[in-house]
Amino acid sequence: MTNTAKNQTPHQTPNQPKASVKTQASSTLLNPARLGGLPLPNRLVMAPLTRNRAHADGVPSALMARHYADRASAGLIIAEGTTPNAVGQTYPNIPGIHTDAQEAGWRRVTDAVRARGGRMFLQLQHGGRNGHPDTSGHVPVAPSALALPEDVETPSGPQPAPVPREMTTEDIRATVADFAAAARRAIAAGFEGVEVHGANGQLLQQFLAENTNRRTDGYGGAPEQRIRFAVEVVRAVAAAVGPERVGLRISPNVTVNGMAEGDTYAIYRALVTELAGDGLAYLHIVYADQDPELFGELRRLWPGTLIGNPVLTREDVAKDGGLRKGEALHAAGADLIALGRGFLANPDLVERLAASAPLNLVRDKYLMYTGGETGYNDYPTLADTRAAAA
Repeated sequence: MTNTAKNQTPHQTPNQPKASVKTQASSTLLNPARLGGLPLPNRLVMAPLTRNRAHADGVPSALMARHYADRASAGLIIAEGTTPNAVGQTYPNIPGIHTDAQEAGWRRVTDAVRARGGRMFLQLQHGGRNGHPDTSGHVPVAPSALALPEDVETPSGPQPAPVPREMTTEDIRATVADFAAAARRAIAAGFEGVEVHGANGQLLQQFLAENTNRRTDGYGGAPEQRIRFAVEVVRAVAAAVGPERVGLRISPNVTVNGMAEGDTYAIYRALVTELAGDGLAYLHIVYADQDPELFGELRRLWPGTLIGNPVLTREDVAKDGGLRKGEALHAAGADLIALGRGFLANPDLVERLAASAPLNLVRDKYLMYTGGETGYNDYPTLADTRAAAA
């Protein structure tokens, strides 16, 4: 993930694989929508995608400004997981939002996106135990002193995950404050709002899950207590920037990064019920259609905007970027649909879908994380492809 990619001229993509797509410009996902008071040109959301293209100090790079600006036609862009403090860093070259230089770097990104007519939220991600001192300079912290059961990426390559330090009550208070401060910086940097990352085995989900939270104080035990940290973070962020600027991402029963929640239904009933009346911008559910019964229950409990991230196979992405799966999830109650790999390989995904045009396919998963232009800013637009063929 950390090796530098070889130089390649942008948009030079010999043997670029293509997917055929047969879609209709009348798709409901291509219709305008609203996110609270924010008008959206369509219902397609660019999902937050870790790409390891920031500088070593967490400052967003010029590569990132171009990458997001090229995808400004998405209804909403949710920028990649960004650390609210130094100890929360997961992998090398992950962006942060806790220094003046990082804030200024993100301002360059949002200016570039806004100049192309786009709208962005920033995902705030604390990795908890998913870090390493060789990357962040800090021993990771977590709800309990239980190590990630797999290697973690560092600047020198994969290493065994260290045992994290169990967070004290003061650590918890300080981390909640760091999330709020990061949210204020994000708004100052030009984002329309922030998404609190409570999914995919990061710190908030580590508090939610049975196997990573063995605490015996008020932050552990029953689901109503294990949700406490997540609720405090969300409410502190909402108090800092306004609830209408705050979303929450969750991933019920997702096992990535060694998660085993145990009582998934009880956890998310409690969490969603607790936050349902707070007036947040949205709830974002990862793999929302893998458990239709739970999705239906959370949809009933959540009164506001719900973003659904469908389960997509390689075949789904190759067929239409995930559009049909997204339409089914929209029909089941999701207001907006988040797609990842479709936007990754197609800067003009919305335009391609509207034109029933072929899609680029992701060429090499390895290139997602290698740094540089290759596999990041060298996917051609439809106009590029047509010009090359002329």
